[in-house]
Amino acid sequence: MPEQQKETAPTSRWVYGGLGAAILLTLAGGAAFYAATQKKGTGEVASDYTVSVSAKSCEPNEMTVPGGKRSFEIVNTSDRPIEWEILDGVMVVAERENIAPGFRQTLTAQLAPGEYEITCGLLSNPRGKLTVTESEEARAAAADVGLRNFLGPLSEYKVYLVLQGARTVAEAEDLATLIGEGDLDAARAKWEVARLPYKRVEPVAYRFSDLENSIDPVADYLAEREGDAGFTGYHRIEYGLFEENSTEGLKPVADQLVADLKTLKTRLAKLKLDPALLISIPAEMARQLAQGKIAKGEDRYAETDLADIAANFEGIRKIAGLLQAVVKPVDPALEAEIEEDIADIGAQLDALKAEDGYPAYSSVDDSDRAALADAFGALADTLDRLNSVIG
Repeated sequence: MPEQQKETAPTSRWVYGGLGAAILLTLAGGAAFYAATQKKGTGEVASDYTVSVSAKSCEPNEMTVPGGKRSFEIVNTSDRPIEWEILDGVMVVAERENIAPGFRQTLTAQLAPGEYEITCGLLSNPRGKLTVTESEEARAAAADVGLRNFLGPLSEYKVYLVLQGARTVAEAEDLATLIGEGDLDAARAKWEVARLPYKRVEPVAYRFSDLENSIDPVADYLAEREGDAGFTGYHRIEYGLFEENSTEGLKPVADQLVADLKTLKTRLAKLKLDPALLISIPAEMARQLAQGKIAKGEDRYAETDLADIAANFEGIRKIAGLLQAVVKPVDPALEAEIEEDIADIGAQLDALKAEDGYPAYSSVDDSDRAALADAFGALADTLDRLNSVIG
């Protein structure tokens, strides 16, 4: 730092010193929560493999790993927030998103032998290839998972998916009608309601990557942001209604959303659920919320993120409740921990809710967001233990 001119009065030194300390405290407070969900630097995360994501590609872009539980450290070397996904066809096996420039996150996934694709940052970037080979660990993991004790939970959750899938279509059709009528106020009110059933099934729906990228893309992950041709679905409608304050030009977008949700409804009805998937999805969704979604939010224009989070929580709680019945006879202590974590999140969401509903997300301060993220992180850690107990 350049040498500064010597102060002529002791009082000035105290004033400037105090001002500098106040500025530092302010900056530290604003950064504390964000830093809690990100890791920066080198040597902080133990992982099997490291992947660096630049503005246009991944390094390495092709990987071969043995089957089993594998961890990947994802380093963002670009100047944009990025996400990294492992895809089996259109299905998302695992992902990390909202990784800030210069930061890194660790993803751990149970991988069966096969060929997978990996996404590299922006949706427009070329995909990479992940080859998972046979291993004793993968064979043992496959043998551990069976249908015993899961038939009831699997059947009940399938019914839940079908009902919520139908609800997403019905609500989106109502939204499209209001947009077609040019009723801005009614369309705004319906947008938040229409989004909720989708958020309830998002723990499964986000795995259909082709539909997810059409139904719910966020402008941050598109090369031209809001001006990108790929900016479609819920958030494009949100942008028009709440940022541009108009229904003009939104009817085709709403009609396409209805069509995509009808496809999602069909896929949910045909989806083959198994115990491994049922066990993994609530923890994955809880961790996504803990590691980025709660900090940043998604509904930039409507600021209805708390309603989104509450609907996500309903979906997580549905699956966790079904699994509690399976785990209770085997490990009552773990079942009690799940119940306690769920109650903690419910209490926090209730505390943030006013008589007329949830407030704008900009009014939720960093400490409340951090506490909510911590609670979802704790639930994810607890749910991660299910596989070792009832897998």
